[in-house]
Amino acid sequence: MAHGMRTDSHTHYAAGGDWRATATRYSLLPLRVFLGVTFIYAGLDKLTDGTFMSATGTGSIGETMRGVRDISAVPALVDLALKSPVGFGYAIALGELAVGIGTLIGLFARLAALGGALISLSLWLTMSWAESPYYYGNDLAYLMAWLPLVLAGASVFSLDAMRAERRRHTAGMSGFSPS
Repeated sequence: MAHGMRTDSHTHYAAGGDWRATATRYSLLPLRVFLGVTFIYAGLDKLTDGTFMSATGTGSIGETMRGVRDISAVPALVDLALKSPVGFGYAIALGELAVGIGTLIGLFARLAALGGALISLSLWLTMSWAESPYYYGNDLAYLMAWLPLVLAGASVFSLDAMRAERRRHTAGMSGFSPS
């Protein structure tokens, strides 16, 4: 047993009729797919929206940040982004894209989830902070959704799982000694 996760195969669960173990093993997969696809879409949407990627004008990143500056929890964070709003917009968009791809394919999944949590936290403290009641803002919900993936990673249908299996296989082969 590695890191509290069962390492035997899926067929063992099905053969034993232990549907709870199978459900547990795959329980974070829908969340991972949802967050991965959503962040890929959000990043691509920002990158392809010429209006958004502008320092000024209606619908621009610059105008949006100026609009929330005085009502955010951390105005200094908004001020920092306002030094180069277009650069900040590209950083957020590319960050969302990287987080989404990493989460969806399960490559460095915990790190990708941490990146997603940090993006969601920064958006909550700046863009969504003034929402009242707080549950109208979606950035806090996204932050909470990232936390299970930060803790658990991507144990199924992921490149991380493939790499872990390869390491286990390689370690098992190196311990083999023919008699």
